[in-house]
Amino acid sequence: MSMEENIIKDLTSKFPYLGDRIKTERVRRISLFVDMAKFPEVLDYAAKSMDFCMLCTITGFDEGQRIGLVYHMAREDGIMLNIKTDIPKDNPVLNTVTRMFPGTEIYERELTDLLGIKVDGLLEGKRYPLPDDWPKDEYPLRKDWKQKGAA
Repeated sequence: MSMEENIIKDLTSKFPYLGDRIKTERVRRISLFVDMAKFPEVLDYAAKSMDFCMLCTITGFDEGQRIGLVYHMAREDGIMLNIKTDIPKDNPVLNTVTRMFPGTEIYERELTDLLGIKVDGLLEGKRYPLPDDWPKDEYPLRKDWKQKGAA
């Protein structure tokens, strides 16, 4: 059995609801989708019990009525686990993961600046990547965003 198959077996054994929501994308790349309600337990288990000790980045994207998120995790052996979830666009709130992965603060600030996600528990700090004088409630990665003055 491959390492990827062993990881999938471990995850589906621990979280049976992942059954048809997890797959090997290619060698050393595993993706899964989990509802936000179950997301913390899957992330915690992957980090603490499966050695996915690095959170490489968080990708956010506008899916229309929802905002999709992918947490890209890695192990020292090069295996990547992409945990996908989503939140409602009309109330985009998630909890910070900076206690577990301190380096993710910058990724969470990007989600706030570019997609308008409220990250509960994220400490106050400078905006990133937008300038401090960027207009409030203007989120340039949302599909419905229109630049002021643009035709």
